[in-house]
Amino acid sequence: MVAALAALLVLAACATRDTGPAPTPTLYQRIGGHDAITAVVDDAVGRIAADTRISHRFDSGGMPHLKARLVELLCLRSGGPCVYTGRDMASAHEGMNISDEEFDALAQDVSASLETFKVPARERAELMQIFGQMRNAVVGH
Repeated sequence: MVAALAALLVLAACATRDTGPAPTPTLYQRIGGHDAITAVVDDAVGRIAADTRISHRFDSGGMPHLKARLVELLCLRSGGPCVYTGRDMASAHEGMNISDEEFDALAQDVSASLETFKVPARERAELMQIFGQMRNAVVGH
């Protein structure tokens, strides 16, 4: 009987032990994971294809490639499990002489898609920060 009581006390102590705070969800988790990123990117690529400020930078055959790499990149940089299979930003844009205005147009198209899918302001800002971090590797090369 004493052994059974001792065992119950040990189990009760284990059940109430504080294991610390729960891990903070990643941006990837907070925005809904791969399916949500894919939906936003699909919408954004449609906007980019229709955007006369930048559509000339992409031929119609390049849009599936753009979509796939953007999904991979946003998934990876938001803390998801994806692997980015594209070239680094500077190499991928070498010789294209992309202007700040063109970079901003693409960012605006992505931002509009995030708003369409009602991505909360905090997560939208974090995703746009990911794009902002690429500016120097994309513009002017």
